[in-house]
Amino acid sequence: MQTLCDNAAMDDELNRPPSRRLTSLRPALAFLRPYLRQVGLASAALVVTAGVTLSIGQGMRLVIDRGLAGGASAAMLEQTILVFALLMVALTVGTFVRFYYVSWIGERVAADIRFAVFRHIIRLHPGFFEVNQPTEIQSRITTDTTLLQTVIGSSVSIALRNALMFLGGIVLLFVTNAKLSLVVVASVPFVVAPVVLFGRRVRGLSRSSQDTIADVGSYAGESLRYIKVVQSFNHEPIDESRFGERVERAFAVAVRRVTSRAILIALVMLLVMAAIATMLWIGGLDVLRGATSPGELAAFIFYAFIVAGSVGAISEVYSDLQRAAGATERLMELLQARSILPEPAAPAVIPDGACGRLALRDVVFSYPTRPQQRVLDGLSLVVEPGEMVALVGPSGAGKSTLFDLVQRFHDPEAGAVLLDDRDLRSLALADVRGRIGYVPQESVLFAGTLRDNVRYGRPDATEADVRDALRQAHADGFIDALPDGLDTRVGEGGVGLSGGQKQRLAIARALLTRPRLLLLDEATSALDAESEEYIRDSIEALKGRCTILVIAHRLSTVRQADRILVLDAGRLVASGTHASLVRDSELYARFSRIQFGAAPDGTASGSVGRFGDTAA
Repeated sequence: MQTLCDNAAMDDELNRPPSRRLTSLRPALAFLRPYLRQVGLASAALVVTAGVTLSIGQGMRLVIDRGLAGGASAAMLEQTILVFALLMVALTVGTFVRFYYVSWIGERVAADIRFAVFRHIIRLHPGFFEVNQPTEIQSRITTDTTLLQTVIGSSVSIALRNALMFLGGIVLLFVTNAKLSLVVVASVPFVVAPVVLFGRRVRGLSRSSQDTIADVGSYAGESLRYIKVVQSFNHEPIDESRFGERVERAFAVAVRRVTSRAILIALVMLLVMAAIATMLWIGGLDVLRGATSPGELAAFIFYAFIVAGSVGAISEVYSDLQRAAGATERLMELLQARSILPEPAAPAVIPDGACGRLALRDVVFSYPTRPQQRVLDGLSLVVEPGEMVALVGPSGAGKSTLFDLVQRFHDPEAGAVLLDDRDLRSLALADVRGRIGYVPQESVLFAGTLRDNVRYGRPDATEADVRDALRQAHADGFIDALPDGLDTRVGEGGVGLSGGQKQRLAIARALLTRPRLLLLDEATSALDAESEEYIRDSIEALKGRCTILVIAHRLSTVRQADRILVLDAGRLVASGTHASLVRDSELYARFSRIQFGAAPDGTASGSVGRFGDTAA
């Protein structure tokens, strides 16, 4: 469990390269292309609202100089106020249109990115999830896309609007009073400098903050997912302590980010206010000398505040954009991840009448995380159509790895795995897995109804097909006894069902797909004696109809097989029936005595035993 991770691993996570520039947002902005019409409407509304806001300054100048100055008439004042009111109506309508479409775009793009990331990673090879924790990926899909939604649906609009206001305000400052405008221009370098100096630090802290938050969510998700294990070992105090450490680490990084951001904003506003104070002093003297009118000074002050506010807003939004850049990088890392199981450009086709012949030819395989350790070493075997073959061997012999290769979760380093005389690498992945039914030793059920779980591999199955699969798996009895039958809802992992019930449902799910090749990873391990007998009868009925390959831990399963293959250290060391192997294979005879409780002549002695290990 992740509870065994140490602080060094967390430090490595914090030291990941941060985003260095806002161009990291470019891949996210590419998701805007399907919605250019909405972007155009939002942009038009943005220009209108910025233009109207900037025109308010000229309206103020007219009101003061023409409507309130000496000689002004009431009619002129009313006319000026009417124009001002019309501008306010235009500003209100434009603001509504801008806010609606910008928010809609943000929500739509965030939804599209979530779907694109999930659609991509769900097709990646299982090895990807050995080095990328699913809980962290979940955090990226939720937290990071929510951050992007906020930025695209709000911050980008604010930044663009204030950029227009800044540029328009600078132009109108010079139009209104060129002399005072020089004061504003002279102050710009002093305002921009802190943004540049603090920007790099804020970017790095933003990325670290996202990573530590993801670590918090990842740890909590794992502990809650395995809550029974946590509580059975009285691990709650330790989990609380370690979760608290992660929370405090995330808080410390967030505080550093907030502090840097607060210093940046405060410093910018201080410099802006100092520039405005200087402008007011110089402008006030000009009004007293008659060099400028009160209306011009009022308009200039208005534009100065517009420019100052725009600078402050842009500096604040810049921090949000930097955080979004880090989030985009994390999401693009997922989208750019490539599967090591490439699909063939022109996949071969297995005839519909193929019977499920399986062959391994000199297969060599090591897991990417342990390349120096060979799990399969020159393994060759053949399972004929309709044959039932049992795999036995000690832990680490390569039994479960063989199942992974047959389903093409990995490709062999050397040799080939063939289904109906076709290399799996030449077939489409969906075609390979569509012909294989798999029942894991630890049955996996998903949150939802029992019907949804049985139909998982074949959603279009009829009710009659579902009932037939349940009868074959002897699961119909306990389901019919439930008040809601197949509509009974179960929690994630099948919470509310016994181990035997979950395993029978998993068998029914596999049988419903009508597989040509059925893989059973000791499918009766969680069943009671009566249920096991039922399942053995079902397997016996399937013999000849589909090829069956089973990892066997029980003597009953071994004896039911047509042939037994003994694996050791990734090699096939013996093959035959139970009786012949007890007689001719020292390794199998030893396991038979220890694990099966079988006498030297191949008969059971005492209770039925098992291989007491987990298949490797």
